[in-house]
Parts: sequence; structure tokens; C-alpha cells
Amino acid sequence: MTLGTRIVVMKDGVVQQVGSPQGLYDNPCNKFVAGFIGTPQMNMIDAQVGKAGEDVTLTFGGHTLHLPAEKAKKLEDAGYVGKVVTVGIRPEDLHDEEAFLAANPKSIFDATIRVYEMLGSEVLLYFDIEDTNFTAKVNPRTTARTGDTVKLAMDLDKIHIFDKDTENVILN
Repeated sequence: MTLGTRIVVMKDGVVQQVGSPQGLYDNPCNKFVAGFIGTPQMNMIDAQVGKAGEDVTLTFGGHTLHLPAEKAKKLEDAGYVGKVVTVGIRPEDLHDEEAFLAANPKSIFDATIRVYEMLGSEVLLYFDIEDTNFTAKVNPRTTARTGDTVKLAMDLDKIHIFDKDTENVILN
């Protein structure tokens, strides 16, 4: 990918998406492309779309996140309230820094760290939500360690939502 200016992602001999590496990374057209591009892979979990007053929410594993207005409107206008969708979030878009947590209270959830992996310039934190494995790529100065229950927050501007049945992107 580092040498290519345009790449083609194929699955079973069928072209899934064509574009620049950054374009595929930022705007995958379906779950396959989202999971194929990026290391570690994008985290994905099924979530129930709900409505609480004016807010559109995503509920999974006992956690409820409130979507930003623009994403909420797209999801609601597309008729997904009351349905199950697949939510994707890249590991680097999960944060444990106090400043990010304070600025994003509607996207906070608790996680018990299963594995702490120091890579020098970054740390990978592995945890589970229900039976789904997740990875967070955080600052190496994190205080989180194996066995700790920590607060993490998603950058909700960077989540991807896929149709559960077709696996096509609803919004990036």
C-alpha cells in the first residue's frame, strides 16, 4: 500500500473498492474493506440503534453511546432507528487520555484490559466487549495495565456504521 497511489481490494475475485490507500482507510465501502485495510484491524461490534429524546444512540454490551448530530440524522433518515447495525472503530480512535474523556462524555465506556502490549511509540490495549475482541492503540504513557478496568472513549466523528445484512457502509 505504501507504494501504490491507487489500489484495488478484491474478495473472491470480485472488486470491492478502488481508490487511494488513504481513501480506502478513511471511507471503506463495506465491512470487508474496513477490516482488510489497517493494522491492527478495525474493531467491529453489532449495536442496537435507538432514540432517546433528540439523540440517536448505539447500544452494545451494556454501553450506550450518543451519536453526533450529523451522523445521527443520516442514520435516522435512512430508517435504522430500532434496527441492529455493525459499528466499526479503528484502534487509534479509542482514547484513554483524561482530556479526551472530559471532552467526550457521551462516548465513554468501561473496559477491563486483557493484554497490555508496549510497542515503544504506542501501546496496544486488548479488551472484550461481550464476546467481541477489541484493540485500542493509545499513548505509551498510559497508566492502563493488564487486569485494570479503565474508561475509554470513542471518537464518534470517526466511527463507521455498516448495514448488518448487506455489510455495506451506511456512514463513515
